[in-house]
Amino acid sequence: MKISPPKKSAFLLILIAVLSISCVSAQNGQTFLQFNGKSGPGQGKNVVLISGDDEYRSEESMPMMAKILSEHFGFNTTVLFPIEPETGNVVPSYQNNIPGLEHLKQADLVIMLIRFRDLPMDQMKHLEDYFKSGKPFIALRTSTHPFAIKDQNSPFAKWTWNSKVPGWEGGFGQQIVGETWVAHHGIHKSEGTRALIDGVDRDADHPILRGVDDIWAPTDVYSIKNLPSSANVLLFGQSTAGMTPESPLMWDKSIMPIAWTKEYSLDGGKTGKVLGSTLGSSIDFQVEDMRRLIVNASFWLLDMPEVITSELSVDIVGNYEPTMFGFDSFRKGMKVSDFK
Repeated sequence: MKISPPKKSAFLLILIAVLSISCVSAQNGQTFLQFNGKSGPGQGKNVVLISGDDEYRSEESMPMMAKILSEHFGFNTTVLFPIEPETGNVVPSYQNNIPGLEHLKQADLVIMLIRFRDLPMDQMKHLEDYFKSGKPFIALRTSTHPFAIKDQNSPFAKWTWNSKVPGWEGGFGQQIVGETWVAHHGIHKSEGTRALIDGVDRDADHPILRGVDDIWAPTDVYSIKNLPSSANVLLFGQSTAGMTPESPLMWDKSIMPIAWTKEYSLDGGKTGKVLGSTLGSSIDFQVEDMRRLIVNASFWLLDMPEVITSELSVDIVGNYEPTMFGFDSFRKGMKVSDFK
């Protein structure tokens, strides 16, 4: 039987598809990082970790967490970075470019730590499509105020952190995550945060908290005033009079929620779940139970609570030497591949 060759148009479509896949693959280590999952309960699932904040060194912490999720639990992970187009460098203060957001199409979970981003329309559309799908995400530290859209005619202007649009007050952070930027409740760079385990009214038996017994973070407590009553508070935090784990608690200051879960729905999209936390600087992740909180939350958000035990390994893969948080303290001249 004679087999006819494919029509020219079909052949061109196949060629374009192959070249597109090759092109995306070729960018690994240039505009994003990918780690193929080893064996484990997360095998076959894709996690996208988005860095993009000026201060808390998410460009360091997100690759570290990606390697833990991939190496220990089998997730395929992709890490995205704020890239300065002119140099190709990772520049956290560059607000207008996080390439690779098309990977959200295949994502089962997003972990993000971004701040005041004003991204181009095509990149924002990838984010919108993901959140409308109702898929889960984890929003860390400054992700309570992730967007600052300058174009008031943009359909995403209402996502801005200080939005006054009716029904969108406080923008994406307040309406979707549960809170927007309010203030530093603790004194920045002078006080830390102690997670309160005993003596507070919280959902202490939640699967996300299995094995989470000791979190002290050098980042200060954020003010929380708009968290809806429907949010389920997992951890409250107290300011510490100093930036060491031994620093005493400051009981003259009120406690604040520092980790919670809630449902969200974006403009008629499907209902999803989010873990919000005001913790999350790169040096916070030196604490084992901080890493455990995120690993546990990943499984819970993916409807896999049975996997969570207090013995799950959250050991760091390779070396991790995070930089102290601060504006303009990021390592200069770094390429994506330098974070591998």
